[in-house]
Amino acid sequence: MVSYPRVKRILDVLLGATAVAVCLPVLILAAVLVKLDSPGPVFFVQRRLGRNGGVFLLYKFRSMYFRAKPVEGQVVRGDPEVTRVGRVLRRLKIDELPQIWNVIKGDMSLVGPRPALPEQLAMLSGSALRRLDVRPGLTGLAQVKGNILLPWPQRWRYDVVYVQRLSMTLDAWIICRTLLVVLYGEEYFLRTSPRPLEAPPA
Repeated sequence: MVSYPRVKRILDVLLGATAVAVCLPVLILAAVLVKLDSPGPVFFVQRRLGRNGGVFLLYKFRSMYFRAKPVEGQVVRGDPEVTRVGRVLRRLKIDELPQIWNVIKGDMSLVGPRPALPEQLAMLSGSALRRLDVRPGLTGLAQVKGNILLPWPQRWRYDVVYVQRLSMTLDAWIICRTLLVVLYGEEYFLRTSPRPLEAPPA
C-alpha cells in the first residue's frame, strides 16, 4: 500500500501545476501591479528552512517598499512599510502564490507547517523540532487557527499536531478552511476555545 506522504507529493505536483494554469491571469496582474505601485523587484526572495532543516529560497510577490536593508520581524496589519498593492495582496494571500513554484520543485507542499527562517532553528526544541519532519506548506493548521495572531509556541504546537495527524482528510480540511480564511480573514477564525489544539481527526 502506498503511503500518504508519497501520494501527497504526487498531489502537490498535480494540484500545483493546475493552480499555476488557473491562477496565471492573477499572477500576471499581481506582478504588473507590484511593479507599477513602487520601485523595486516584483518578487521577494528569502532563505527558509525546509524538511529536515535544509535551506531553500522561498518566493513571494513583494508587498513592502524595497529597502537596501529589509525590515526584520513579523509584519502586522497597518505596517507603514507595506505598499498599497501589498495590503491587498497580503489580505487575499495572493503574495504567497509564487510559492506554488516551490511546491512543484519539491521545496514545499501545499499543506504543512509554514517554513521558518534559518535563525529560528535555534528557537525550536523538543517536540517543536518535529515540524521539520515534513515539507513546509503554503498553508497549514496554524494558519487556519489564527496564524500571526497566535504566539510562536502555539503555532509550533499546531505544527506538531499536524505532523502527528498527517492525512489526506486533514489536508483537505485545511485547504477548505484556508479558502474561508481568505474570504473572512484570520481574526474570524482565531480560537478562544479551552481546547486550542482541537483539530479534525486524521
